[in-house]
Amino acid sequence: MAQSKLDSRAGREELVAGGEGLISLGKEELVAALVLAEQAPVVAPSFSGDRALLAQFQRRPPCMSFLVVPINSWASGGHAMEPPRSPTAAMLSISPPVDFVLGATACCMACVFTNPLEVVKTRLQLQGELRSRGTYPRHYRGVLHAMVAVSRADGLRGLQKGLTAGLLYQGLMNGVRFFFYSHAEDIGLTQQPGGTIVAGAVAGALGAFVGSPAYLVKTHLQAQTLAAIAVGHQHNHQSVSSAFETIYKKQGLLGLWRGVNGAVPRVMVGSAVQLATFASAKEWVRKQKWFKEDSWMVALAGGMISSVAVAVAMTPFDVVSTRLYNQPVDELGMGKHYRGFFDCVVQVTGKEGVLALYKGLGPAYLRLGPHTILSLLFWDELRKFTYQLQGA
Repeated sequence: MAQSKLDSRAGREELVAGGEGLISLGKEELVAALVLAEQAPVVAPSFSGDRALLAQFQRRPPCMSFLVVPINSWASGGHAMEPPRSPTAAMLSISPPVDFVLGATACCMACVFTNPLEVVKTRLQLQGELRSRGTYPRHYRGVLHAMVAVSRADGLRGLQKGLTAGLLYQGLMNGVRFFFYSHAEDIGLTQQPGGTIVAGAVAGALGAFVGSPAYLVKTHLQAQTLAAIAVGHQHNHQSVSSAFETIYKKQGLLGLWRGVNGAVPRVMVGSAVQLATFASAKEWVRKQKWFKEDSWMVALAGGMISSVAVAVAMTPFDVVSTRLYNQPVDELGMGKHYRGFFDCVVQVTGKEGVLALYKGLGPAYLRLGPHTILSLLFWDELRKFTYQLQGA
């Protein structure tokens, strides 16, 4: 049954139903489903064929999300790139530890391009904190206005505030997620009913937990600006290293994980919605025949459509996470604004209104699709480059 599906394009895509990252190896073509940068990785629960061979293909960076594209057709403008002389050999020659590094590196490279949207999102989410609409000055009025305001106040470099901490977060989070998920595959958890979702959720939660200190510092740095357009509490860190040092000296080791209770559910919810929506969104785009069937634009369009649901579901958790990370603390290290996740939700909705939970929705949505595509393309190029070095 599974082998007959592998013999046709429709059959192969059916095996990737639900956004699950099945990597199906046919005789002539490899179709890979790769899982997103800030979400949890998954692999389809069933496959008939050479399982040892499949296992090697399944070890891929967790930053690659919900994309189903032929390996030899990733290209710009819809034109197929020249594939390696032996795609299969190239894939198999890269060991899992090296792939861990390549995947994290690809996500970090994508972060360089999408970080300005993170800065804008953070500012919008902190604007008017615990104040009713109309009682505070709006320094940022949408994505474009916010980018212009940041550039004028802090220079173009201001759009890359927190980049170093963001790169550290991407590396830590994706490294931990990939390591845990790879282990879950080895022990057979992903082959059990619902195992892929459980493993993906746990891997994402662990990644968010380990990377939380870096995300905390990133939020502090991205919120910092001139007093004239400042929003939220200003921590006034001089650098990434001084931020870690200051937080540790004032709040101890636990202070570095303050706000993690908002980050973990954020990642888990985003992952669940992503898995539930991408496959159907991409299939719908493919049926519309707007692009060539093997064009990377099909995956991008599907990702942007799926990102609507992901952004709507995840933004409230994102707002709460940003507020918990950025709030000032007392001498005991306790938050001065919020006691925890649920207290933050209650206060934000009570004082700012329910729609306040969707502050920053625009930049959050605009970031999701491009970040995934960039991560995917960078990962592919890094793997080809590594293969060339090994063959030299």
